[in-house]
Amino acid sequence: MNFLQQLINGIHVGSIYALIALGYTMVYGIVKLINFAHGDILMIGSYFALIAITVLGLPIWLVIIITMLVCAIIGVMIDQIAYKPLRDAPRISALITSLGMSLFLENLFAAIYKPRPRKFPSLIKGIREFDGLHIKNITLLTVGIAIICMILLEFIVNKTKTGKAMRAVSEDKPAARLMGINVNRIIAITFAIGTALGAIGGILYSSGIALQINPLMGVTPGLKAFIAAVLGGIGIIPGAMLGGFAIGLVESLTKAYISSAWADGVVYGILIIVLLFKPAGILGKNVKEKV
Repeated sequence: MNFLQQLINGIHVGSIYALIALGYTMVYGIVKLINFAHGDILMIGSYFALIAITVLGLPIWLVIIITMLVCAIIGVMIDQIAYKPLRDAPRISALITSLGMSLFLENLFAAIYKPRPRKFPSLIKGIREFDGLHIKNITLLTVGIAIICMILLEFIVNKTKTGKAMRAVSEDKPAARLMGINVNRIIAITFAIGTALGAIGGILYSSGIALQINPLMGVTPGLKAFIAAVLGGIGIIPGAMLGGFAIGLVESLTKAYISSAWADGVVYGILIIVLLFKPAGILGKNVKEKV
């Protein structure tokens, strides 16, 4: 019974990693950029949600919508200011810039809100019991939202005109430009979608797991979501979901049966193993790059 309970806990946290990993994989799939500032969007979304709840007194559904819109705008601004000038630069330049943007956001919010943690309210309360298993309502909501987001992303990418343009930009930017596709607009839309998903992940993480927020809160879940995206196959939407659930389960079982102190080490060890033996990820395919 304890094992099943740990599986449920792992699926809960894995759903949040999956939501954040979806944002990673969207941006990488289109721009081929590992946006390390993406984890800090989780932190920004949590702060805006806290303000909307405690100061404005808005209902949860409106809090989620507003936070998604705010983070989407911030994501587009980050792209336009930091990444757009580096579109044709070597990838290492954009990677270093993403690290710099991450540090900037963390220090900006530390200066505004101070480093001390702030309590985040539990938005969805209540527990359901099934044959001795305890399943929180926030767990059911989190898993449901993660699955719905994956389905919507798959639909957008594969069934819409914008998704077709995204796939074209991902394959060949110069050719996409020649076909009349506004590449910068498509990349901006991609950042907006990715950061909106990060905002949802931030609200659910703060409300269901952390129960407090601080300027550095996005670092660890952001890294684990990146590992989830790599594990599933970065750039592949179902792979992000698969990787998120896998990392969540591994973390939960490690805490339960080995030690909480080993949980992060095991997760990072998985990244090393994946990069050594299957760098394309579980669902990824090895693609040779021309030099």
